Amino acid sequence: MTSDLFAEDHPLAGSTTRLGSQSVVLRGFALALMDELWPQLQQVVAQAPFRHMVTPGGQTMSVPLTNCGPLGWTSSRAGYRYRGDDPDTGLPWPAMPAVFMRLASEAAAEAGFAGFAPDACLINRYRPGSRLTLHQDKNERDFAQPIVSVSLGVSAEFLWGGLQRSDRTQRIPLFHGDVAVWGGVDRLRHHGIAPVRAMAHLLTGNERINFTFRKAG
Repeated sequence: MTSDLFAEDHPLAGSTTRLGSQSVVLRGFALALMDELWPQLQQVVAQAPFRHMVTPGGQTMSVPLTNCGPLGWTSSRAGYRYRGDDPDTGLPWPAMPAVFMRLASEAAAEAGFAGFAPDACLINRYRPGSRLTLHQDKNERDFAQPIVSVSLGVSAEFLWGGLQRSDRTQRIPLFHGDVAVWGGVDRLRHHGIAPVRAMAHLLTGNERINFTFRKAG
């Protein structure tokens, strides 16, 4: 197991990596809020633990997830959809912490999408070998609203494709504290995560935590 880059060692913090005409990675953008983000995340997970959902095809998803906010993304044999309650408990999803909302709106504004007010936050947990195949985020009602994606813990390779699944894919490294934002003409680009390597991070151990903010309803 190799050592990953810790927050203070972020090689690109403060810079911007342009992905497309309306998509960027804001390097280290979340680092300044980490002392608030991390404990709030733990509270969310304590209320709504990670779980492996089932795809409409009956396959168990390899990356466990949970949600916070008024709406949560779910997967089952009945399909993909947003709902206001946790399907495992019937209870509302945990409230979205104020620091989450602040980070999402500030990152979106920095990327050129002012006024973003998410109502859903999908949280994924990656361990060594976990991956996310190329897909589009298209269960939301308003594609004019961007996606804001926050990376915590061990680094990963972000797979950034085109509007067609067959389009060429770039591999973009994501580090602890990076925030990717895409919208406008790039809103429906295919994207994913390459298999996560075995690493150790000071905050998360061998895990990568990713949460994506969306305007779903």
